Amino acid sequence: MNLTIENILLIGSILLLISIVAGKTSYKFGVPTLLLFLAIGMLAGSDGIGGIFFNDPSLAQFIGIVSLNFILFSGGLDTNWATVKPILREGVALSTLGVLFTAVSLGTFVWYVTDFTIYESMLLGSIVSSTDAAAVFSILRSKNLALKTNLRPTLELESGSNDPMAYVLTLAFLTLVVNQDQSLASVIPMFLLQMALGGVGGFAFGHLSKQIINRIKLDFEGLYPVLVIALMFITFSATDAVGGNGFLAIYICAVYLGNQDLIHKRTILKMFDGLAWLMQIVLFLTLGLLVFPSQMMPYAGIGLLVSLFLIVVARPVGVLLSLMFFRMKMRRRLYISWVGLRGAVPIVFATYPLLAGIDKATAIFNIVFFISVSSVLIQGTTLSLFAKWLKVALPEQAKKLNATDLLLADNPKAEMQEFTITPDCYAVEKEIVQLGFPKNAIIAMIKREGNYLLPNGSTKLETGDSLIVLADGPGVLDAVAKTLKGGNA
Repeated sequence: MNLTIENILLIGSILLLISIVAGKTSYKFGVPTLLLFLAIGMLAGSDGIGGIFFNDPSLAQFIGIVSLNFILFSGGLDTNWATVKPILREGVALSTLGVLFTAVSLGTFVWYVTDFTIYESMLLGSIVSSTDAAAVFSILRSKNLALKTNLRPTLELESGSNDPMAYVLTLAFLTLVVNQDQSLASVIPMFLLQMALGGVGGFAFGHLSKQIINRIKLDFEGLYPVLVIALMFITFSATDAVGGNGFLAIYICAVYLGNQDLIHKRTILKMFDGLAWLMQIVLFLTLGLLVFPSQMMPYAGIGLLVSLFLIVVARPVGVLLSLMFFRMKMRRRLYISWVGLRGAVPIVFATYPLLAGIDKATAIFNIVFFISVSSVLIQGTTLSLFAKWLKVALPEQAKKLNATDLLLADNPKAEMQEFTITPDCYAVEKEIVQLGFPKNAIIAMIKREGNYLLPNGSTKLETGDSLIVLADGPGVLDAVAKTLKGGNA
């Protein structure tokens, strides 16, 4: 069956519905949801029972880039700076040096066991060198896995920020494969420029986006998430246009915005949470359709061999070397090594050699596919088990809602207190977004002149208002009182 304008919506919606319904029960059998989405795409493809013919790497790459924008941006919005700050250096080391060491060690192994040239081997190593944000975010959060000593924010920070490094390495070694007369030193300026402009662009667009969101006065609350989507794509495309790393820019921009006071922030967070899931499903379905299982079997042996080396050797080497200067217990390092999930991102990056038309492009794509599937299947199904073995999991009673969970939860279990705005309060005639409100507290409702209002960031507080405030704990409520009475001072 060929995809046409007439049937693409019907087929797409049916696949989406099947994926959601099947994903609801998949974890009862220990199968990661993302792997199920990929399998549904393969079953619907030309070699499956659906018979849908899809062989367009260019379109798949476009869908992949758009999807990664949403996934990385959503992950950045959910990143709590207060939680990330203590482990920032470890996270940056893992997302840069860890990726580099993983790529080099795996590339060297591929060079020894295959007929690939050294640059082709390093290209393959680079493509699968980063952990997959979609896989890590979805599996950790769907399992509600509570980990000790800041492990979860370390893993989420690494997975959200290491794709840019893998992307730059992929482009660098692809350039060397295509232009064999160039030296390794020739791509170093491109690497430095990509990372520098990506970082600067992320902070600059983050600050600019905050000003636009809070100062523009839109008539409908539902337009604010649309505005943020536009700003997200502008951040990515503008940074990419000047030679910077767009993926790094949108992640930094999202982390900045997620830790600022924004108008309709709760609406924006919930909207992006849903969009991120939609993009994950669409991405895995698309890549499943792109795969031809009948063409993959000749690469099954080498694919599994390379995958096992990545899981058992290359990933641990990358983690241990990048964290060698940090004080950290070995069992924590080992668990970080095990959460080296590969998912859709490597498969998206593997479309770049296909479009470049290099000799080993098909082999690289199929090997990468085997690596991604085996990683999600082996590591994704054993995260909880390894957490217990290595004694890095928290007991059930120790799990608590974080600030983002509080904002996204429909019925948060939290401390509640009512505050009255008196004439001498700093908050009088101030918009909520201007107060510098504690991050782990929300104004759930305002009682004004006998009426109840649902507030947003642009709501101005008036004398006599009674605020119903939800917070993580009593200490946060004290900070709320200080903010309302005396501002940030």
